Amino acid sequence: MSDLFKVAGVSTLNGEVKVRFANDMTRVKVLAKNGHTDIELMELLESMDKPAVVTFLKTTELYANPVFQAAIDAADEKYNGSTVVKVAKSNAKPNMENLKARAIAELATAE
Repeated sequence: MSDLFKVAGVSTLNGEVKVRFANDMTRVKVLAKNGHTDIELMELLESMDKPAVVTFLKTTELYANPVFQAAIDAADEKYNGSTVVKVAKSNAKPNMENLKARAIAELATAE
């Protein structure tokens, strides 16, 4: 049986951001006492194991911060075996006629 956690988030220690797991908000004091900065912990709606916590963190506002996002993605890979797929940017110019035709088709379908 894996451990369940009621609190989770991120913190920075020696310049490295990591996902943190805890059972209550007193963990903030312990992290601060040990030199952590940028401590962003939140209470979870229900107790979760680490893989579920990491999946949940991807749906929070923490994930909007690029530094936190990288830490959450690293934890996701560690606990869920996920990999982030990056799509290469295309330099191709959109064909306006195709865009217009698709927009008209979508409008017709919506009606």
